[in-house]
Amino acid sequence: MTTAIHRTIDAVWRIESPRLIAGLVRMVRDVGLAEELAQDALVSALERWPQSGVPDNPGAWLMATAKHRAIDTLRRHKLADRKFEQLGHEIELHQEGGDATLIESLDDDIGDDLLRLVFTSCHPVLSKEARVALTLRLLGGLTTDEIARAFLVPEATVAQRIVRAKKTLAAANVPFEVPRGDELVDRLAAVLEVIYLIFNEGYSATAGDDWMRPALCEDALRLGRVLAGLMPEHAEVHGLVALMEIQASRARARIGSSGEPILLLEQNRALWDQLAIRRGLEELDRAEKLGGSLGPYALQAAIAACHARARSAGDTEWPRIAALYSLLARVSPSPIVELNRAVAVAMANGPADGLAIIDTLANEPSLQNYHLLPSVRGDLLARLGRNDEARSEFERAAALTRNERERVLLRSRAEALG
Repeated sequence: MTTAIHRTIDAVWRIESPRLIAGLVRMVRDVGLAEELAQDALVSALERWPQSGVPDNPGAWLMATAKHRAIDTLRRHKLADRKFEQLGHEIELHQEGGDATLIESLDDDIGDDLLRLVFTSCHPVLSKEARVALTLRLLGGLTTDEIARAFLVPEATVAQRIVRAKKTLAAANVPFEVPRGDELVDRLAAVLEVIYLIFNEGYSATAGDDWMRPALCEDALRLGRVLAGLMPEHAEVHGLVALMEIQASRARARIGSSGEPILLLEQNRALWDQLAIRRGLEELDRAEKLGGSLGPYALQAAIAACHARARSAGDTEWPRIAALYSLLARVSPSPIVELNRAVAVAMANGPADGLAIIDTLANEPSLQNYHLLPSVRGDLLARLGRNDEARSEFERAAALTRNERERVLLRSRAEALG
């Protein structure tokens, strides 16, 4: 029973922690303190819920507990009486109006707390790496290890970035607000990157027993849609939303009955969410109609649209996808883009051409521990009939991945080769 409740608490934390931290930052105006208060509330849940049971509205319970702790902290630190009175009034409202009143107080329209927290975490006083790491931590609820895996950097490096980022924001007294005018435009690229990284962690979890974390995808989509409403004249915002909508449309088809991953070309396309696809194609159309060269997110959305429009895997326009990846490689060059381009070229021209691109990445430092490099190479070698080499690559990929579902899949592919 206790184990089941702990699993429930973990799931609740994944879902509620971004909202909880964002609401607390609005009150205490300190990112580091807000996260500490949220963690204190989590500890209380771990202590009490196994005996009392999970409350009907666990998010509201966590927020109320964190608010009480915030009042105690403000008292100890002798902060402004006005801030103390404001928090005390909010607690009274919660006690009088119940959970619904508390939850409603956390929701704004365009300028909601989550969006404010994104822009605060992406403030220019922070380095680019710190902006992304801090936002993933606060809004994605990710551990430092998961963020490190996403960035292919040591965990200690990410931990240092997060600690320093919180101290920097506090020292600079960064306002908890959505920027305006030119400042908003300048900070948009970092925000888009953060949102897509949150989405990707939900779409293909780097670690754990689950192939997907749908709540993270939903959080990223929500933030993306808010941004699209806030900045309707910026093509890349629509491009990002288009990309996430189309990718999210495959969610039901990506997982088998036992939770195992199902790769794109093997998915039952009847399970794809056609409403999400239509939303994605509409967003892509908006991006294209705004004119100018498409940015990296719109180009990736155009690639995703090629898959979405194909009624079967055999109908996929691989030459167009390969051409789009070539363009993406010029607009936003990276080893990961080259790896994806190799797959498209292999599908369009044959596995030998794709393998030639893969082999140029063999010594790329950032890919040395990236499991998808040997995974893709193993697939191309298998298609060329080089089974012993392919099996070795799949085994290496299985050893590198931290996701248990993916490890099982890669090992089964290795075993199937002999």
